[in-house]
Amino acid sequence: MFGTKSKIDLAFEYQSQIAVLRPSIHSRRANLTVKFQDLYGFTVEGNVDDVNVLNEVREKVRQQGRVWWALEASKGANWYLHTIIGQGNALKSSLKFSALANALTLKKIIRKGIPPVLRPKVWFSLSGAAKKKSTVPDSYYEDLTKAVEGKVTPATRQIDHDLPRTFPGHPWLDTPEGHAALRRVLVVYSFRDSDVGYCQGLNYVAALLLLVMKTEEEAFWMLAVLLENVLVSDCYTNNLSGCHVEQRVFKDLLSKKCPRIATHLESLEFDVSLVSTEWFLCLFSKSLPSETTLRVWDVIFYEGAQVMFNVALAIFKMKEDELLLTHHVGEVINILQRTTHHLFDPDDLLTVAFDKIGSMTTNTISKQRKKQEPEVMKELDERIRRLESFKMEDK
Repeated sequence: MFGTKSKIDLAFEYQSQIAVLRPSIHSRRANLTVKFQDLYGFTVEGNVDDVNVLNEVREKVRQQGRVWWALEASKGANWYLHTIIGQGNALKSSLKFSALANALTLKKIIRKGIPPVLRPKVWFSLSGAAKKKSTVPDSYYEDLTKAVEGKVTPATRQIDHDLPRTFPGHPWLDTPEGHAALRRVLVVYSFRDSDVGYCQGLNYVAALLLLVMKTEEEAFWMLAVLLENVLVSDCYTNNLSGCHVEQRVFKDLLSKKCPRIATHLESLEFDVSLVSTEWFLCLFSKSLPSETTLRVWDVIFYEGAQVMFNVALAIFKMKEDELLLTHHVGEVINILQRTTHHLFDPDDLLTVAFDKIGSMTTNTISKQRKKQEPEVMKELDERIRRLESFKMEDK
């Protein structure tokens, strides 16, 4: 990316060389490995314990669905849209109280999960995607799709290269129809925002959005609001400056929230960005089981990008005892990969993320980002100067 391999490139390359380890069958109650499809068509591999956990999760999803239906029955179908507390004397105090009560209720039940059948509607409304779509003509996506058809750019070439590597084996995504839909969403967005264009990692995010939202157009607008309003700016631009900032902020938060882990990993000369870069760029979609990922996204689309720090810290926190016993970098990566791939119960992760890690406001994270930005930009400028120097020497 800068003439030599960047930390981002090394992170992806290093992870690709580490085998995903599964828990030893002898260390688990079950001695039979089974494969089956989850709600979104992904093949899940585990043992009887994992199956039991997933069955419990499905029952929780059904129970949570009943909670949402009850709220719709008592408050109205779109009650969650009435959560904005107005200002001024014109608004009656009773309405202010109603909006506040709705907001508090909504935050609580979103952390418990949005039922899959309601996810498309709730995400589209609460994320701001519906509002963003309303600012352009109804035919915007269709017109842009036609306008860019057949055009070739560095972004479209990279997209074509990544399509078959995006969730291979999925019964819909890994088909000509699935590839075509994903390609259209990514290519159209690359023309909408030339500063971003296309960045590896977005293919996984867009693919999962397609599975949830069902239609290309809604998936496109969810991708747009995610990149333009929810996530930090410059996270997916050419130099990935925003991503570099996020990694520095995360490392700083790890030392504050999990000091023993941070100190131990530093003694091993382990750079947390080797694992966390992929988490942040792919929004955990390559690491966590699909329903757990989507439960994280439920909260991100309502509370904001700072939730990713809670979740990333929680993953480390959940395995603190094991991590403190490691002696090599490879052991650390194996523990984290094994953990993320088997976090089938979203509540286990989110309970730690919010109850043990504690809340982190948007303002707090913004201050951390501003603190780290100058150093990141200085580092990137130095890399560019070195690259230019190498080019001059070659002439």
